[in-house]
Amino acid sequence: MSSRTPPGLPIVDATTPPVLALAGPLSRSQVPGACAELGALLDGAPDGLVVCDVGALGPPGLAAVDLLARLQLTARRAGGRICLRAPDPALRALLGLVGLRFEVEGETEEGEPALGVEVEVEPGEAAV
Repeated sequence: MSSRTPPGLPIVDATTPPVLALAGPLSRSQVPGACAELGALLDGAPDGLVVCDVGALGPPGLAAVDLLARLQLTARRAGGRICLRAPDPALRALLGLVGLRFEVEGETEEGEPALGVEVEVEPGEAAV
């Protein structure tokens, strides 16, 4: 019996967050289905985190802003959170313009040091 992973299957462990892939073009009629899908993913999500892959949304617009705002609200109401994967710079600018802040995969939150970063101290100083 082999312990190798079958070809084509990704390795998923208990800490890997589920991914909700969003693709454009978007319409308002897609919002309820996307929110329902997010709710189902949050049920089994470790740490209440779902990654929203927005790389295939296409040109950002108000439909994308509306969808992401509703997804964020859905996640918060369920006690979870979402994180964006591969957001277009124009989408990030538009979200910032309307005052919506999202965690982006691979970035540290404001005020938190990146993992693995060590702060150098002078000899004789207490480490912080």
